[in-house]
Amino acid sequence: MMRNSLTRICLMVVLGLAATATRLVSQQSNGGEAPSAPTVTFTLDFPDSNPAHYSISVEATGHASYECRGTIAKDSEEQTYRTEFEVSAGSREKIFDWAKQAKYFAGKIDSGNDKLAFTGAKVLSYRDGGRSNTARYNYSALDPVRQLTTLFQSMAGTLEYGHRLAYYHRYQKLALDEELKRMEAQARSNDLSEIQSVAPVLREIIEDSSVINVVRARAQELVQMGSSSPPGH
Repeated sequence: MMRNSLTRICLMVVLGLAATATRLVSQQSNGGEAPSAPTVTFTLDFPDSNPAHYSISVEATGHASYECRGTIAKDSEEQTYRTEFEVSAGSREKIFDWAKQAKYFAGKIDSGNDKLAFTGAKVLSYRDGGRSNTARYNYSALDPVRQLTTLFQSMAGTLEYGHRLAYYHRYQKLALDEELKRMEAQARSNDLSEIQSVAPVLREIIEDSSVINVVRARAQELVQMGSSSPPGH
């Protein structure tokens, strides 16, 4: 009788230890966290530009984040700025399709041409539950990498407008008209993408009765451009 009880106790201990080991292995393989969504990240470091550093991460779900380090005005100190937004379905599909065409940045993507002008230290990375690749480059001869670079840079241009507009709206409302005029011109030239990502800032300007009508009208026009622009623009 006692022997059977001891046998059952030993069996329960063994099963408990096995379950604990299984959990530990699972946590180690997943870094202790649930697998994250596939993510493509573009980073640019260019000391002679403003911002001097920025990165954009886009998840397969469409959720994205932008982080930069730079100055908002000539007499201001360098600061870090971060925002989150949703990428349009068209841009999301393009980003992950181009990443796939570039073999998820598993190999060398830089052209290796040292005679080309330096346009910033660029990094493209891809991460999912099974892989994590990072590739650095100045210029790439690969078409999907060039397409990604252009899209991410035009996206960053839009997000920087949003950053500056939020600052001017709070501290220098007289600067809004010129800033919105430049933004509208670039948007019409297809130099900006994902305009809807800064719609909250534009709507704050539209709804502010202390801002002159011509400025509010420009902001309204940009909101409409963002809602009607084709995917990737």
